[in-house]
Amino acid sequence: MSKICINIAWPYANGPIHIGHLAGSLLPPDIFGRYNRLIGNEVLVVGGSDQHGTPITVTAEKEKSTPAAVADRYHCINKKAIEDMGIQYSLFSKTHGDNHIEVVQKVFMDLLGKGYLYEKETDQYYCTGCNKFLPDRYVEGTCPNCGAKDVRSDQCDSCGKTFEPGDLENARCIHCGNEPGVRSTNHFFFKLSAFSEQLMEYAGSQDHWRSNVKTFTINWLKEGLVDRAMTRDMSWGVPLPMPGWEDKAIYVWFEALMGYLSTSIEYSKMVGKPELWKEYWKNPEAKHYYFIGKDNIPFHSIIWPAVLMGIGGLNLPYDIPANEYLMFNGGKLSKSRGGAIDIPTVLMKYDADAVRYYLSVNMPDTHDTEFTWEDFQTKINSELVSALGNYYHRCLSFTHKNFGKIPGADAKEGAKEVLDAIRAALEEYNECLSKCDFKKGIKTVMELARFGNRYFDSVKPWALIKSDKDQCGRVMNNNLRIVKALAVMAWPFMPSSSEKIWEYLGYGESIEKSGIAAVTSELPAGKPLSEPIPVYKKIEIESEEEKEEPVGVPEAYADFKSLDLRVGRVLSAEEHPDAEKLFVLKVDIGEEAPRQIVAGLRAYYSKEQMVGRNIILVSNLKPAKLRGLTSQGMLLAADDEALGGTSVQLLRPLKDLPPGTKMNSGLKNSSSMIEYKDFQKIKMVVSRASGGKVLCNSMNIDLPAGSPERIAVIVDGNNALVLSDGKGCVATVDSDIKDGAIIR
Repeated sequence: MSKICINIAWPYANGPIHIGHLAGSLLPPDIFGRYNRLIGNEVLVVGGSDQHGTPITVTAEKEKSTPAAVADRYHCINKKAIEDMGIQYSLFSKTHGDNHIEVVQKVFMDLLGKGYLYEKETDQYYCTGCNKFLPDRYVEGTCPNCGAKDVRSDQCDSCGKTFEPGDLENARCIHCGNEPGVRSTNHFFFKLSAFSEQLMEYAGSQDHWRSNVKTFTINWLKEGLVDRAMTRDMSWGVPLPMPGWEDKAIYVWFEALMGYLSTSIEYSKMVGKPELWKEYWKNPEAKHYYFIGKDNIPFHSIIWPAVLMGIGGLNLPYDIPANEYLMFNGGKLSKSRGGAIDIPTVLMKYDADAVRYYLSVNMPDTHDTEFTWEDFQTKINSELVSALGNYYHRCLSFTHKNFGKIPGADAKEGAKEVLDAIRAALEEYNECLSKCDFKKGIKTVMELARFGNRYFDSVKPWALIKSDKDQCGRVMNNNLRIVKALAVMAWPFMPSSSEKIWEYLGYGESIEKSGIAAVTSELPAGKPLSEPIPVYKKIEIESEEEKEEPVGVPEAYADFKSLDLRVGRVLSAEEHPDAEKLFVLKVDIGEEAPRQIVAGLRAYYSKEQMVGRNIILVSNLKPAKLRGLTSQGMLLAADDEALGGTSVQLLRPLKDLPPGTKMNSGLKNSSSMIEYKDFQKIKMVVSRASGGKVLCNSMNIDLPAGSPERIAVIVDGNNALVLSDGKGCVATVDSDIKDGAIIR
């Protein structure tokens, strides 16, 4: 058992936290903390709200409020948002508190006594229009290093370069717009340069750091360290613990870094073990991890280690897995610069585990990544719901329905394939998460889910239950072992839904208490199963593009717009027990559970031809019973019998689109339930197309590039529109059929 101290970057309490904070520095440490608890380590997780500094005063001035009122309000808002996202801290504290102020002032006096702090007259921006010295965020201009515009006077977010007063080009006061001058003022400086050699030796030995962190740090050190001012001309912040300095506060970069230590001490007092913090900070075997964004690298890889070296006897950072930026519309997400997607608003619409999943697979770990709502919808629907959620539900619901309990295990070689897959996945999973490679870690989980779906299809329990119930029970035990392994391994990423699956399996204690060993342990045969409810659901996001009809598309397609057509994949096909012409199909359309479709296709397709086939489904047709079995939709097929032909062919998308993809030709279609008589109003045909004309009735039509000879066409009066996904993938059939064949 190891002791792990997880230190989380402190978001400013000047506005609601957004998904950039979540992806960059809040979700990764929660995944890591949960994983370490899962493998039996003792974990201390500390952080909180950075309540001091100019971001707070700027917001307070805009709101005509006080810094304290602003800081406490957003502390409460962000604390709740963090909790609602399922992120666990040992203590989520704040810097404007007695404990923090006391610790910071003690460290200040300690470093002063050791000669690491000294007074120095220095230059500072001063605005004659506002008649005051200007802190860094009150001055903006052009970066002299990379030319970025509107950068703050202390550091450039684009290149990471830090500045001294006077370095910034085209500097201006953010209040009055005047160009500030530079005046002398007295401040305390931290003797950073005294630690150059120690820091170079320390950073150079950290071979396990991410390359971006180590390279950035080494290059910074090679440029030479400059002593840094650690007080500033303002009253809001931690006051200096000495007379005559009442008009100055300790610089936020210095005191906020102290929050990791002060919160560890505060937590120890809170749990009645005042010396507990020493087990993490003074124990050489304890490892410290700092989860931050890339703009904070030098503060955590150089300045904070230097402060710790100055204090002496405290553990230095073991790892600093700094993430890059999550971009939105091509720019960095930022509270102060707008464009942020705040967590409270996101959680009003979407489940926390769905957000956690997307940000895990799209995590900006080694390079900037782009957030788009379209990609969010695609990954949730086609990955989380279709692969993982679908596998959970089909296994649990089938076993609950047919056995009601966990069936007996397969003691023969039949289970070896499953056990080998679980062990291999766990080995890769441990390798990834122990090294903070969370993006690869969640992909390992999803690959095991996809293996599970393939295994389920290969053993065909829906058929086996009829011929050999005992063997069906054994293969379902194998499936449930995969479900159990997935629930445990997915828990650090998606804790709430994983715990629900755990409960459906009949377990009383939590996943955390069961530990990582539960991944490979046997299932307790005979344990009653709870009736499962799908833990994930499809999402639908109306983008700005979807709000607009394609240019030139007439308003005529009102009947077609009532349809919700989706791409589906046939998972299984069985003969209807009471109807010789009907199949009973299970079709994946990207939802948590597959749809049951009853289709009259046995005269035209074999079971083997159906299974694995991509089809197009009317998903919003009201369910109907066909010879005693419910059908939850209708497959689209073309029939040329009325034209003297004999062919009936299922429609399919030309490309292998994910189940659930809309086939709406770029129109905004409804998802409301419709009757079959409403469907009958719509005219769709299959025809050859040549030269932009539908040959069956000579209508002009725009064809996407690469269209096949046979296409599905929506017809409304003298208008025709190709049936497609709206992005170039048309609907077609497998072989020749008469022009004008009716789609039904």
